[in-house]
Amino acid sequence: MVTEARYDAVADFYAAGWTDDLGDPVSSCLLELVGAVTGRRVLDVACGHGRVSRELARRGASVLGIDISRAQIGMAEAAERGAGLGVRYVREDVGRPGLLAGEVFDLAVCNFGLSDIDDLDGALSAVHRLLRPGGAFVFSILHPCFPGGAEVSGSWPAGASYYDERWWQAAGSLSTLRRQVGANHRRLATYVNTLRRHGLTLDEVAEPAPAGGWAAARPDAAQFPVFLVARCLNG
Repeated sequence: MVTEARYDAVADFYAAGWTDDLGDPVSSCLLELVGAVTGRRVLDVACGHGRVSRELARRGASVLGIDISRAQIGMAEAAERGAGLGVRYVREDVGRPGLLAGEVFDLAVCNFGLSDIDDLDGALSAVHRLLRPGGAFVFSILHPCFPGGAEVSGSWPAGASYYDERWWQAAGSLSTLRRQVGANHRRLATYVNTLRRHGLTLDEVAEPAPAGGWAAARPDAAQFPVFLVARCLNG
């Protein structure tokens, strides 16, 4: 599967660059919108090597992480064997019909994963089906309206426009991960309408500013909205 290969090839790079330190502005905002999780069942969509899964488990949640990458799930399971947090991991395509049949969750999270998922409809349909009524879905993405800056690729393909929705690979030298694995650009309207179509109603939206060091090194890019974090309720 193409998507699996994208992330298997960069698993070591990803794990080294994105550690269990979740003090950055986006992770902090995501966790704030998630709120208290003690005793709650949580589904971590596109969990990667499990950094958010582990933090939620440390905060008292019962967590199941799902990702399509065999290499990253392997890393997450290895970390679980050492940490003993009780996180369960499943290597699967979140958009597969009937996935996790019979399971019910209080909360679902997806940290920078939606643009990596090719089948947005399938993923959000699964989130809706697996969440209890009134359950929350909290996600973060690169802001769909971010135009980029010098050596920082924006959200849409170089030489194209915001309206050009497709998978593409970044060229900016400072866009290290997206140069390697690419991303699906979707308009903000596409995200909002797809969420609504699958019974997920926006409850709160945040646009956290990038960290000071990031902004200082990229002043032209930092003047625009870079990140989007949102909480939806399952209706």
